[in-house]
Amino acid sequence: MAERVLITGARAAAALDLARDFLAAGWEVHLADCRVSHMARAWRLPLRHHLYPAPVTERAAFRESIAALVEGEGIDLVVPTCEEVFHLAAPALHQRLGERLFAPGLGTLRQLHDKLAFARACGEWGLPVPESRPLASAEDVAPFAAGASGWVFKPCFTRFGDAALVGPVPAALARIAPSPATPWLAQRRIRGTEVCFYAVARRGTLVAFSAYRSGWRLGGGASYAFEPLEASEADRLRAIAARLAEAAGLHGQFACDVMIDAGGQPFLIECNPRATSGVHLLTGSGALARAIAGGERIARQAGTPAYLGPAMAVYGLPQALVEGRLRDWARLLAHGHDAISRTGDRRPLVGALRDAAGFFREGRRHSITTTAATTRDIAWNGEDLD
Repeated sequence: MAERVLITGARAAAALDLARDFLAAGWEVHLADCRVSHMARAWRLPLRHHLYPAPVTERAAFRESIAALVEGEGIDLVVPTCEEVFHLAAPALHQRLGERLFAPGLGTLRQLHDKLAFARACGEWGLPVPESRPLASAEDVAPFAAGASGWVFKPCFTRFGDAALVGPVPAALARIAPSPATPWLAQRRIRGTEVCFYAVARRGTLVAFSAYRSGWRLGGGASYAFEPLEASEADRLRAIAARLAEAAGLHGQFACDVMIDAGGQPFLIECNPRATSGVHLLTGSGALARAIAGGERIARQAGTPAYLGPAMAVYGLPQALVEGRLRDWARLLAHGHDAISRTGDRRPLVGALRDAAGFFREGRRHSITTTAATTRDIAWNGEDLD
């Protein structure tokens, strides 16, 4: 009988690629989310789909639903992909899931997710981070006004870069309102090239890694195309990821945004302790599933770019026309692979567009960005979770 994995956060393209990989490795795959993923349900794959209550608004029901699902379906491994990881790792539920949950405890997740706590921890661990200072009041912000162009200001808990102010003018800086309940940080601005990495660790040992850059992004900073770094660049970041995994004793997925300055020095900017788009550079053969489930190391990532097909059509083509990059856009489509659809089965692309339209409408309804709408029912901003 095949082992059974529950992959949560089915709304994410990363969840689908993880599902493909676990299928390739011989697992029975269950996908779940607190909203219907039309993209996931369109796949011609032997997947079981489940719904659970939204953890943000129905915490107790979410926990009972997850526990019942895991026990009722005989799940051997729970792999989160989005911010539901924080709710799964809450002490009460983590205790029930035990070793089946592929994620560290909430204390570790908080240390990684809180941008200021992450910067401070990296400093203690000897990892390269920009100078970072806490902001908990208007009085804390005022001294930065004269030299704001040399700093980046952002909430300690945020995502997709929606609220970040990079070298703002004084008037923009004066509008932010940090408080002890909603703290911000000021981080020394690093001018250079932004790259990212995704990694998997088991009990402090790095077992999977991918590093990439992207010239195709949404307004808030979320990427929708992923081009692997050269081996020498990737190896340097791999060493940093391995040190981070060991220092934090990580058991789960984690990813970092990195700035590489003009001298070639990388700086860790922030961490996402969950799956990210780097997944797409490692899946296909079952190797990532075996790394997650059993610690089998992946030596190298794939050398071909990946992209999100719907975003490349809806956002990438207009961006290419405006910026005069149509040749680059066409080259990426020709040499990369779509992380969502496959030749002969384009239904997931239609499903993804349907999901995107739903998030757009939700964003308009709540006066937030579309990207913010994608996590509104699962986001965690440091609140107490028992």
